[in-house]
Amino acid sequence: MSSIASVAELIGPANVLSAAEDVAPYAVDWRGVYRGTPEAVLRPGTTQEVAEVVKRCAADNLSIVPAGGRTGLCGGAVPPANGPRSVVLSLERLNRIRDIDPRDFSLVAEAGCVVQNVQQAAAEVGRLFPIQWGAQGTAQIGGMLSTNAGGIRTLRWGNARELVLGLEVVLPDGRILDDLRRVRKDNSGYALRHLFIGGEGTLGVITAAALRLQPALKRVETAFVAVPSPDAALSLFSRVMESGAEVIGFELCARFCMETAAKHGVGLRIPLPLESPWFVMLELAAAHESIPLRTILEDTLGEAMAADEVTDAAIAESEAQRQAIWKIREDYPECSRIDGPAIGTDTSVPVSAVPEFLRIAQREMTARWPEGRMSAIGHAGDGNIHVSLHAPAGMMDRAAWVARAGEMEPMVNAIAVSLGGSFSAEHGIGQSKRHAMATHKSQVAMDLMRTIKDALDPAHRMNPGKVLP
Repeated sequence: MSSIASVAELIGPANVLSAAEDVAPYAVDWRGVYRGTPEAVLRPGTTQEVAEVVKRCAADNLSIVPAGGRTGLCGGAVPPANGPRSVVLSLERLNRIRDIDPRDFSLVAEAGCVVQNVQQAAAEVGRLFPIQWGAQGTAQIGGMLSTNAGGIRTLRWGNARELVLGLEVVLPDGRILDDLRRVRKDNSGYALRHLFIGGEGTLGVITAAALRLQPALKRVETAFVAVPSPDAALSLFSRVMESGAEVIGFELCARFCMETAAKHGVGLRIPLPLESPWFVMLELAAAHESIPLRTILEDTLGEAMAADEVTDAAIAESEAQRQAIWKIREDYPECSRIDGPAIGTDTSVPVSAVPEFLRIAQREMTARWPEGRMSAIGHAGDGNIHVSLHAPAGMMDRAAWVARAGEMEPMVNAIAVSLGGSFSAEHGIGQSKRHAMATHKSQVAMDLMRTIKDALDPAHRMNPGKVLP
């Protein structure tokens, strides 16, 4: 009996997908760039079933590609087009919240839980699960941790890694690592969870996580601000960080991005005239209602205007207006995709280097591809700016644009690294950035990574063709 037939007996035939139309959604990434057809899609429903599936696939020399909500941008959850025989292991049925303890400020969720559902569960007990980004209504906890996802609140609460207390992981040999302890202090040897957070399923399958919660936000103030330059935005950032309020969002957006959102967005309204070259979305918050956030925000913006760091500002007057501002940011990626092909990046630099990074990137792209349209949008508060080069207006052939301007991504990566930054800030490596790993990671770092991979997955069956070049 084949391993797939054996797995069908274990988890039920309905949870083994093999028909072409059923497999198709799992065989392509969100951007439509990477495609690879698995022999089947397996959907176990418990950690024990995951462990048994891994064992049976190993016995049949089948590689395993773990998949969550499949919202990743680097092709990490898709089998390589010319890779070994493989199955997709979907965690979507592991979707239970096992425990929530508001007094401990913690929650235990299975890997298939949708991030937004975890946020809602925390809110129902007066707590906050703070990670936030546009795909949170589809993305799952396992994928979020496997890519060490970021988002708009990273400057306050960190990437996904900082929100994890413990993990449950199925190892490549089928053993289960139960490390779901929720203690804040544990110096009992290596912190094994950090091997799997950001590991993109190449070292094991995350099946559950103990997550940190925060106090619910009782006061929030949000503003959409026009600034003359990234330098001015950085000065404004210093002001709000020194204001005494919790800064939980600080997004820098080029005018081109706002124009694209206004053109293609459904129900989007830009709060200010699109006359400034740059805009900032900023948000302050407090866990107690007595904190005078509105006064702090108005005073800070007033000081910034007097210093010519801000030229105009719109402050949200209601929760609906606050959500409308963030909807612009969250919907922009889809608006960009509608507008036409673009070559994107996921770089980070020290916060103080953001203006210089943007100046150099603009200069070099203008010199080499004057017909292209540069966009820049991202988390200026943590140095993660997504720079893209869009095809000329009306050009919809992605392959042609990549052939013409494909060197833009390695060029921007090199600029970021030269400024002490990284070529991968929050999206992971997957298939798309393996070339950058080979170029920019030190030989010592690569040797260590390969040693770890060989030790945990000597047959290299876990998510082949990802992360390591």
